Amino acid sequence: MRYGPLIWAAFWAFLLDQISKYLVVHVMRVADQPGGIDVLPPLLTFKYGENRGINFGLFQGDSSASVWILIGLSVAICLGVFLWLARSSPNRWMLMSGGLLIGGALGNVVDRLLYGYVLDFLNMSCCGINNPFVFNVADVFIFAGAAGLILLDGKNTPAKKAP
Repeated sequence: MRYGPLIWAAFWAFLLDQISKYLVVHVMRVADQPGGIDVLPPLLTFKYGENRGINFGLFQGDSSASVWILIGLSVAICLGVFLWLARSSPNRWMLMSGGLLIGGALGNVVDRLLYGYVLDFLNMSCCGINNPFVFNVADVFIFAGAAGLILLDGKNTPAKKAP
């Protein structure tokens, strides 16, 4: 199947995101831990966050209209990436990258549908710098997928010179 890598990458990205959020937020109850949960201090800490905007809390909004606008934007981006890949000749790596991006975006869409915001819990700090931002596994997949689409398209390879 031509789109197998895309579908499987999207499936696993979505599933891993939703499982991680459920475990950290509902089972480990990170919201009940005022200082968060140290995982690999000081590098990785689980801290509860509700993101009502986009990455790093930009464009925050509490209205239901903003929730639906962000859901619509996410779905449009997913469709755009899928159509772009369907109309091009993507390699396996591009299909997997597109799947990671789509699966992560849909994971955040489900959060907005269920809660009205995106559940975030990952906080990374290092070397005396206290990072105030939190993100989630879906954000990692979205970033990795976008980077893969840019870097792995095969168009950036130097052309072979004729003998």
